Amino acid sequence: MAVLSRPPSGGDSARRRRRQGQQGRAPGRALSERLTGAAYQLGWKVICRVPLSWARWAFAEVADIAWRRQGPGVQVLEANLRRVLVWKHHDPQVDGKELRALSRAALQSYARYWLEAFRLPVISTERLVTGMRFQGPNEATLFAHLKAGRGVIIALPHMGNFDQAGVWVIARGAGTFTTVAERLRPESVYESFLRFRQGLGFEVLPLTGGGSPFGILAQRLRAGGLVCLVSDRDLKESGVEVEMFGEKARISAVAALAVHTGAALMPTATWFDGEDWGARIYDEIPVPETGTRAEKVAAMSQQMARVFEQAIAEHPQDWHMLQRVFTADLDPARGGWGDGSFPRGTRGDGSPREEQQGGSGGDRPPGGTEP
Repeated sequence: MAVLSRPPSGGDSARRRRRQGQQGRAPGRALSERLTGAAYQLGWKVICRVPLSWARWAFAEVADIAWRRQGPGVQVLEANLRRVLVWKHHDPQVDGKELRALSRAALQSYARYWLEAFRLPVISTERLVTGMRFQGPNEATLFAHLKAGRGVIIALPHMGNFDQAGVWVIARGAGTFTTVAERLRPESVYESFLRFRQGLGFEVLPLTGGGSPFGILAQRLRAGGLVCLVSDRDLKESGVEVEMFGEKARISAVAALAVHTGAALMPTATWFDGEDWGARIYDEIPVPETGTRAEKVAAMSQQMARVFEQAIAEHPQDWHMLQRVFTADLDPARGGWGDGSFPRGTRGDGSPREEQQGGSGGDRPPGGTEP
């Protein structure tokens, strides 16, 4: 099931390892989680109050620190972006400088997402709506479906600021929509995000701990509601394998909702457009007339992956995919690494990693975390 949040990657085995680790170092983990929760609470209270220019500078600096350190998340980001460049240029040889510049821009974009997430409560709805630069004719199609009582599934990749897009679609007349969020650790962080998004008018269902969200999502769609799901990664190991950027990848089986309910599946992309935001709703992916349920879901998922390819290739710097999505990275036997990282001394594209990676120059900072 697709979700709104951006949690660490990993499947059942990773979850077992995390549980085992929790049993072995519970006091340290508990302290870390309390500190993380306090940091998020402080972020919402402080970042809304400091001058925007100061906040932008701070988040940009954190992004550059993460980029220079090139931790596991950045390595995975570069591995994902490498596929985009290979596909876009039709050339298996990727220029290392272009890849590094793109990964830096992507981290800056990701930092902007978090900055706006913390500041969204103090940004006026008028600004969020008038700042949307919408492309294509399907805004009218979306609202026509809803007005006629037909449910709509908006399926998005991890791009731009989907919280801003959520405020926009509600203000434009959707009223509300339903989405799914994974429970983050610590629980206080999850609860903070839950209250935040509920305050924006979103209905948020937990991915775990509250029963399967599929049935509730289907109910909302059959009632003519709107469901919005970030869908370019398989979180529960129940997704669909597709071809994306010339390689096998696993994405959410969100198409199953359309097959099950008859709702319109409309892929959508969001991105940053200067100081504003951009978005495009693509044409509906129809349910095939023939084939088994599984075959229909597979065919629709592949079409959705093709749309994601186009959207990501047009705005690769706004694809915030720091988790593994390609099958070769998910399966250690086929060249991936179980912890999400790549061999020490290499970049995400497999090339040798130099001690200095450019950017603002200087040695790698001893501290700092990935955004």
